Amino acid sequence: MMFRSIFLSFLVFTGLYSCAQKDNNTTTKMENKKMTTTNNSATIDTATFGTGCFWCTEAIFQQLEGVVSVTSGYSGGTVVNPTYEEVCSKTTGHAECLNVVYDSSKITYDELLEIFWQVHDPTTLNRQGADVGPQYRSAIFYHNEEQKAKAEKYKAELDKSGAWDNPIVTTLEKFEVFYPAEAYHQNYYNNNSNQGYCQFVIRPKLEKFEKVFKNKLKKH
Repeated sequence: MMFRSIFLSFLVFTGLYSCAQKDNNTTTKMENKKMTTTNNSATIDTATFGTGCFWCTEAIFQQLEGVVSVTSGYSGGTVVNPTYEEVCSKTTGHAECLNVVYDSSKITYDELLEIFWQVHDPTTLNRQGADVGPQYRSAIFYHNEEQKAKAEKYKAELDKSGAWDNPIVTTLEKFEVFYPAEAYHQNYYNNNSNQGYCQFVIRPKLEKFEKVFKNKLKKH
């Protein structure tokens, strides 16, 4: 019941605005290069999550102690180096997602999964609030069999617990490639905190997250 109440508090703000309702005059694009998960440190790992609009949850994962970097982008599709417009056309198969590089000696994949389940609605098919389409699907792109097994176990336990009234529809997809989104999508909340979408959608979610997970936040 505690999990359910925490989760529902996040949902209050989900349907207020759509990620597609944006006010961007910037057209600068980041060169989309294929990203790999090869790291020099044995404790550095990568998790890739689709939680709907990447603007909404990028700022949340950035706050976590042990998270090295968070990149907004696209995964799970068939088109090489897709643009945002192509992904929004719903024809590429990509999901908006986050590539989270983290230090597993400071934060575990299990902890990231816990946060993943709580910061979006995993029961709405191809939809998060006002954002509708396959690019907004709830998805876990697993990088290895251990991540797959943990995600499957967590999903099954949550479904069995009745944490939500409806079944979880989160897809578990084998990670193939991640393409960074255009430059104006990166670090979106921090760069555009005065915009309406940030003020009325992202900020309330971030404030609630900071209260619930205050022991997991970076020390400033």
